[in-house]
Amino acid sequence: MHYKKNIIVTILFLLFQLADSTAKPFNHASNGRETIPFNKDWQFYFAYNFEQGIKKETVNLPHTWNAMEVLKGVPDYNRTSAIYENKLHVLPAWAGKRLFLYFEGANSVAMVFVNNKSVGTHKGGYTAFAIEITDAVKSGENKITVQVSNAYRLDVLPLHGDFNIYGGIHRPVSLILTDKNCISPLDYGSSGVYLKQKQVSKDSAEIEVFTKLSLSDDQALSLRSTLLDGNKKVVATLTSKIEKGNPQELSQSIKLSNPHLWNGKADPYLYEVRVELLQNGQVIDQLSQPLGLRYFSVDPDKGFFLNGKYLDLYGAGRHEDVSAKGSALTDEDHDRDMELMKELGATAARLTHYPHSKHFYELCDRNGIVLWSEIPFVGPGGYTGTGYVKDAELETNIKQMLKELIRQNYNHPSVCFWGLFNELKLNYDDPQPFIKELNALAKEEDPDRLTTLASNLGSNSFTDLTDLMGWNQYFGWYGGKFEQVGAWADETHAAVPGKPISISEYGAGGSPFKHTEGLIRPEAKGNFHPEEWQTAFHEKHWEELKKRPFLWGKFIWVLADFGSAIRTEGDANGINDKGLVTYDRKIKKDAFYFYKANWNPEPMVYIAERRNTNRTKASTAVKIYSTVATAELWVNGKRIGKKAKNGLNTMIWENVQLSKGNNDILVKTKFKGKELSDSCVWTLQ
Repeated sequence: MHYKKNIIVTILFLLFQLADSTAKPFNHASNGRETIPFNKDWQFYFAYNFEQGIKKETVNLPHTWNAMEVLKGVPDYNRTSAIYENKLHVLPAWAGKRLFLYFEGANSVAMVFVNNKSVGTHKGGYTAFAIEITDAVKSGENKITVQVSNAYRLDVLPLHGDFNIYGGIHRPVSLILTDKNCISPLDYGSSGVYLKQKQVSKDSAEIEVFTKLSLSDDQALSLRSTLLDGNKKVVATLTSKIEKGNPQELSQSIKLSNPHLWNGKADPYLYEVRVELLQNGQVIDQLSQPLGLRYFSVDPDKGFFLNGKYLDLYGAGRHEDVSAKGSALTDEDHDRDMELMKELGATAARLTHYPHSKHFYELCDRNGIVLWSEIPFVGPGGYTGTGYVKDAELETNIKQMLKELIRQNYNHPSVCFWGLFNELKLNYDDPQPFIKELNALAKEEDPDRLTTLASNLGSNSFTDLTDLMGWNQYFGWYGGKFEQVGAWADETHAAVPGKPISISEYGAGGSPFKHTEGLIRPEAKGNFHPEEWQTAFHEKHWEELKKRPFLWGKFIWVLADFGSAIRTEGDANGINDKGLVTYDRKIKKDAFYFYKANWNPEPMVYIAERRNTNRTKASTAVKIYSTVATAELWVNGKRIGKKAKNGLNTMIWENVQLSKGNNDILVKTKFKGKELSDSCVWTLQ
């Protein structure tokens, strides 16, 4: 077991010391903090319905009012204000407790009222916030009202973007009860505990446990931090006395020899740090945070290194958006997307274009997915408009969002990159001076992670603003040819020597219901997006990108189709169809299986173009993707022959003859004595 390693614990702290490095079960004592879900039976109605007796809809959270209407494919979906109401019954046993409402996300501006009195406002739909309601509630029944608006405004991000701004309380809500002295829930929606990895190597690690406190007195208070290994065994415990004077923060430091490192997918090992506030030796507050010890770097010529070893970062961008649900996703929805990423074989993900659900960050920690996480500072892409105006209120909002992004996700080892913007333009107010301020703020908040951006301009723009760069490129979709991506990468690498570069988006639209026999280039803004062109796009792009390790990240656009009301293309208006998976997650397109064959070593075989069932040409090619070295093709029970896979884990039989009517296509192979096969039926007209 890993906890039996020879681990030497040296404990440094500011005030008072108590150390215990003996491995033993953790004592799960009552921690004084209660977190109660507050998601059921909310009354919902639009804010313009003020007359008495208005009919209200009962909804459960998470909820958005746009989920169904955006499926109509019209750009003028309901960006307005709505009301959520609920009853909170305050128990007599809660006397002397502090009460906080914790919102994981309300899009995009939320005003909270208790018994018709305002208690707080939050601007920003994708980050959490907590509001203390202790002095606003009474014993017994209390009315909680939340007015939420997703209306367009120039002082709240995003100003633009190729995705829907779903209105509503679209993430869970909870009620937090604490003692009068507690670990603060009010530090930009964060846990209040920051695990700062001061120095990490395979030989040793130094971790600063920095805790924000909210104290009403300082009588006999102390703070205990406990480090547990992956088996929940205590590795170290330290206790610091809280001196008089109501300090609002406290630092404790742990030095660890021979740490078990968090090593991405290969070994996503997690420690846990439990922080307890004690009064007279009794626990009055407690919370736990994940600790994944790792170190990383990016070399402009060699790429990304995790714990001193090269790691090829590849994966996809992801939107929190599912057909008929919008952004009001459950944990099961997030779990499903993680399973798709794991099946794909991704090592990384770009969480676009805003902070994602807390649950998804936890999934990435546990599954070893390296993350680029960003704020919704988004330009218009290929459309008109701007993502930035030089306005003091907007800039304050952007800085608030960046602080919230960093502080709320500070302890997630999966996060290695903070994204500052996506596809801003230079023909409106120049955002560059402000972006430099943002970069400085990110470094002040978190000196250890790297900053990046995603541009769709040339190599002479935005190159001196962040640690790293990303470019969104679509050769063979919005112009150009597939083959140009390799030359672009080489030319850009040469144009910005010393600057690590990535391809932050690349993709093409594709419908699993539209097909061609042979490649026919579609119009990007047209309605005909055949699956075959999307597949060819990805085959050629990956062939070029895989040869260039200096690209520190390679991010497909996008994991799954998503809603974008401004789009009028593909099978249906209002959808960006560049996903490897359909909007409802029910169909994995051919390109998904191409990447699975190249990224996931598990044995598999898959017949491409299987959904192109109605054929007009008797002579055709049969293409399969496989991780197994060779496979045999059979047509209508006749063995056609054996092929070996090429460098893209692809096998192609040319000039295969089909018969009139139905044709049974079968491919067979073996892996370690186990037979693998795939089949489909093609009909020759």
